[in-house]
Amino acid sequence: MNYPVIGYVLAWVIEIEGFLMLAPCLVAVVYGEKTGFVYLLGAAVCLAIGLCGTKLKKPKDMSIYRKEGMVTVALAWVVMSLLGAVPFVITGEIPSFIDAVFEIVSGFTTTGASILSDVEAVSHPSLLWRSFSHWIGGMGVLVFILMLIPVREGAGTQMNLMRAESPGYDISKLAPKVSNTARILYKLYLIITIIEMIVLLLSGMNWFDAVCITFGTAGTGGFGVLNTSCGSYTALQQVIITVFMIAFGVNFSFYFLISVKRVKTAVMMEEVRVYLLIIAAAVLTITINTAHMYSSVSESMRHAFFQVGSIITTTGYSSVDFDQWPSLSKAVLILLMCIGACAGSTGGGIKVSRIMIYLKAQKRRVNRFIHPHTIETIRMDGNSVPEHNINTIMVFLAAYCAIFALSVLLISIDGFSFETNFTAVAATLNNIGPGLAKVGPTLNYGSYSIFSKIVLIFNMLAGRLEIFPMLVLVFPPTWRRRF
Repeated sequence: MNYPVIGYVLAWVIEIEGFLMLAPCLVAVVYGEKTGFVYLLGAAVCLAIGLCGTKLKKPKDMSIYRKEGMVTVALAWVVMSLLGAVPFVITGEIPSFIDAVFEIVSGFTTTGASILSDVEAVSHPSLLWRSFSHWIGGMGVLVFILMLIPVREGAGTQMNLMRAESPGYDISKLAPKVSNTARILYKLYLIITIIEMIVLLLSGMNWFDAVCITFGTAGTGGFGVLNTSCGSYTALQQVIITVFMIAFGVNFSFYFLISVKRVKTAVMMEEVRVYLLIIAAAVLTITINTAHMYSSVSESMRHAFFQVGSIITTTGYSSVDFDQWPSLSKAVLILLMCIGACAGSTGGGIKVSRIMIYLKAQKRRVNRFIHPHTIETIRMDGNSVPEHNINTIMVFLAAYCAIFALSVLLISIDGFSFETNFTAVAATLNNIGPGLAKVGPTLNYGSYSIFSKIVLIFNMLAGRLEIFPMLVLVFPPTWRRRF
């Protein structure tokens, strides 16, 4: 284990977090709120720690292999969350440190599950920090750092960091160098973010809400600045938010291909087409199923469009209390929770591509029962999928199911209904936010015990980091020295 380089990267993470904490300070100046001093102090402490780690001594060996990559990424998210929670505690807005960690982990992992019962009572700097954490975590802080730190390209060093943090079954370079790939991703991310912000401002939304909602949409998080989430915004604003939620759930390779004028290749991406087809089918089903609950079919379709877009992209915003919808509609939403968005997007969940490859693998298996000597290759976008990728997906799904089942069992100690516990795990492991019953869109996670919150915190981190980095972090053999 290359401990010096792990410490060096963690120092960079802390330093970057210090700079990012200055954003709430600017909002505090605008609104004249004293909580800004807490974030200024937090920024100063993080910058001091980070600068000491990055400037005093640089490791001689900057190699990061697969194991170090996973451990570094997992530790980076844990450290970032622990430090990011401190301002909530000092301001007194979330007195419990575990609750504060839950809230900021939910932010960085773009989950949007909250323990707050009255969001509107929170100061503007803290509201911005919650929403800004979505934007930070959406593309990944390590991806951002790869543009800055001189980590060696050889031996797949930078790719090991990107693979450990970026969502999807297979991460490929968009440019020859990983640092250039990171720049391309963040450039696309920033451009689409700015476009949404401008469109929301033009729709009449006030600047603070527009900024926070855009951060949440871009990172596919779900923290709102109103107790009604997005229910109080106009129909036009809800449609705008929906369109951008779905846009951020698309594989960013799609936008890259369009930017380099390979439109035909982009349009032919199987995952994107299936993703949009799932959305269309879900919207149609829920519109028909809930038509009797609203004054018109168009209103029913608008809410169905919003909630389907919010859930499949794992954003977690709500325009209505979908916990009141018929069972069929809620079942569709739970299914979408697990499916999730596209690989290479800011969304969570299992990912559409994994589901597609899994189904193709099962089809191949059935064909082999009928024709034992048949040789069939699984393909995506015309390219064969390597067998080791298929095996990794199978292991991922097995680990996902095991963590899901164990988590439901563990938090059931609190005595809540199965619907509450099942959807709480589904919402946190898939980085969605609201579930059903006691964790529905109008309620929160504050009633869970400290133990259950720790379980759900692990789920949020595991879900955002695609499970394996967190398992490697807590796996005892990872830390054993070999002689």
